[in-house]
Amino acid sequence: MRAFVFDGYGAPVHEADVPEPVVGDRDVLVQVAAAGVNQLDEKLRLGEFKLVLPYGRPLVLGHDVAGTVVRIGAEVRGFEPGDEVFARPRDGRIGTFAERIAVDEADLALKPARLSPVEAASLPLVALTAWQALVERSNVQPGQEVLVHAGAGGVGSIAIQLAKHLGARVATTAGAANADFVRSLGADTVIDHRTQDFEQLLTGYDVVLDSLGGETLQKSLRVLRPGGRAIGISGPPDPAFARSAGLNPLVCLAIRGLSRRVRRQARALGVDYEFLLMRADGGQLGEIAALVGDGVLRPVVGRVFPFDETPQALQALVGGGIRGKAVITLE
Repeated sequence: MRAFVFDGYGAPVHEADVPEPVVGDRDVLVQVAAAGVNQLDEKLRLGEFKLVLPYGRPLVLGHDVAGTVVRIGAEVRGFEPGDEVFARPRDGRIGTFAERIAVDEADLALKPARLSPVEAASLPLVALTAWQALVERSNVQPGQEVLVHAGAGGVGSIAIQLAKHLGARVATTAGAANADFVRSLGADTVIDHRTQDFEQLLTGYDVVLDSLGGETLQKSLRVLRPGGRAIGISGPPDPAFARSAGLNPLVCLAIRGLSRRVRRQARALGVDYEFLLMRADGGQLGEIAALVGDGVLRPVVGRVFPFDETPQALQALVGGGIRGKAVITLE
């Protein structure tokens, strides 16, 4: 089976012939029609998450899939061969940059009928990230104020729409060329990250969703109201995440050190900081699919690459400038 893998941290992604997936009793074998490309794929290749996601190598990358059910395991009840589905396969079982993948039934949802496979493949990881940050963790309510960084990106473009649907006033950072675009998604306030300092313009926010980290995260803490919450998806990981992930004590200790500075700053300001590494959840993906069906959420696909150009798709994502998501198509 054709797939795209990397052999060691920092090594290039290349095509390889890999074994067919093993289909367990609760698994669904999916013929891949399209696969989304995410920053997490590149971070894994570079080894940035090796403490918390210690995959063996060679590793088939890819965290988003849309395709057709080919075969089901003996205990699968929710899907049948021929169903069009989409998913973010759970950690430890990724590998959508391939012709086929076996996915746990619990991670799958039926593809929204109104979406093409390419559009559907752009959604799972970013939409689940936005859902878990804004609905599950923050319980965003009507009238609250939410800041979404990098609003024209994959997570940002979905988070703006979801926050607006939840009734929030939404601010976002974006380049001037994307100002009208993010407003069309629902942003009320747009900060040009090249010429304006969001810390000087915003105050009293309830929630910040930060995909950038570093200085941006530190400044984000200062625009929150007392008791507000910053959720970081680029890190640093925090001790609560380490405990929930069941990491060994030495890794937990290292993670505590990595996040000590930002946690101390948050405490001094009377705000909360949480790290989010989204998890696969077919039930939540089904709720997202319903919002897509109702026209509340729309996918944003910036570029589409043929399967043969998977390495180029990853490099294009690293280079920036893509609105929404890059997607690989096998059709």
